[in-house]
Amino acid sequence: MSQFWLYFQLGLDHVLDWQAYDHVLFIIALCTAYAFSHWKRLLYLVSMFTLGHTFSLFVTHYELVSVSKSWIEFLIPITIMVAATYNIAMAGKPPKKDKVGVLFLVTLFFGIIHGLAFGTDFNQMIDDKEIAPLLEFALGIEISQVIIVLSVLVLGYFVQTFFRFQQRDWVLVVSAAIIGMAFPMLLENWPF
Repeated sequence: MSQFWLYFQLGLDHVLDWQAYDHVLFIIALCTAYAFSHWKRLLYLVSMFTLGHTFSLFVTHYELVSVSKSWIEFLIPITIMVAATYNIAMAGKPPKKDKVGVLFLVTLFFGIIHGLAFGTDFNQMIDDKEIAPLLEFALGIEISQVIIVLSVLVLGYFVQTFFRFQQRDWVLVVSAAIIGMAFPMLLENWPF
């Protein structure tokens, strides 16, 4: 297997690992409120998350930043719950049309938090300081997130079309379930 496919596969596995489902929950929370017609905005949001995640991997990989893993592990379920709570607050309202807004900046910041959590593990996997493995890993992350987004959009379309769920109800149910799944993670990682 070539080096590219090795790190690309690691990126895919990092996100699609069901035992470490925090990344999946965040991406589901991020895209639940959207439909296929908003695919560009959703792609930008997911890419902002990947950019933040990659940036934090970069700064930890080159040892420019060192953070307490216990605090980062505590912040991850908070990011998930904030995204899901935002969906609940905005349920039934059309997505804003602005190109770059607070949601994009918050998504970038949340990507940084998620990346900081994995930075130490990434450094143990890759001990050289080349940039190529980091970018290959980031590409795997981006593709896996697009897979999750497409899955959620298809499932949302199916539920709303065939079971006659209103989009508002879909957003409320999924977001509440995400909060319910993230809350035990919050308690497990309580740093106080």
